[in-house]
This record gives sequence, C-alpha cells and structure tokens, in this order.
Amino acid sequence: MPIYPTLAVTAAIVVIVVELKILRSGLFREPAYWISMVICFGFMIPVDGWLTKHSAPIVIYRPEDTSGIYPIWDIPLEEYTYAFALLTAVMLTWDRVGASHERAPVREDVPA
Repeated sequence: MPIYPTLAVTAAIVVIVVELKILRSGLFREPAYWISMVICFGFMIPVDGWLTKHSAPIVIYRPEDTSGIYPIWDIPLEEYTYAFALLTAVMLTWDRVGASHERAPVREDVPA
C-alpha cells in the first residue's frame, strides 16, 4: 500500500481510538463538530483543488505514494482522511486544554 494513504488512515484511526477509548469527550456527538468539519472541508476543497489541479499543479504528489483516487477535483482521497485526522486532533486538544483551564482554581490575589 502506498505511504500517504497508509499514514492518513493510520492517523485517522489513532484519532478515533484516542477519542473513543481515552478522552471520551463526546466530540463526535456534537453538532458543532460536524458543522466545523463541513466549514473546514468547504474551504479546503477549492484551495486544495486549485493547488493540485492536474492542468497546472502547484503541489505534485508522486503517483506511487498515493492511492490514485481523486473523488473531488484533483485532490487525492487520502488528503480528506488526513484533514479529518488533523482537524479532529486539534479540536480534541482544544477541548482538553479548555477543560483543564475551566478546572483550574481561581487565584484571588491576582488582579483580573
């Protein structure tokens, strides 16, 4: 299997397992998460499509490193999987860091 799809799928699986088995934040049940994903992919598709268009590419993938599947425009399928993993990991981290700040004790001797 080519390297980019292998790494993208591995990243997605790791992020899903971390959420479902370790963090258990409920992120996948939140409508805001899915709306955020739609917004991010909505911007990603035109930008990545323009960067990878076969007619005049700016970013060129080695064919032997990709799956060769281009579902929308000329964007490799694994690009969507990698974006899912990256965006989800960032949101999980943000959620975890935000939750730890909410639990931090408020110091009365520090002015606001």
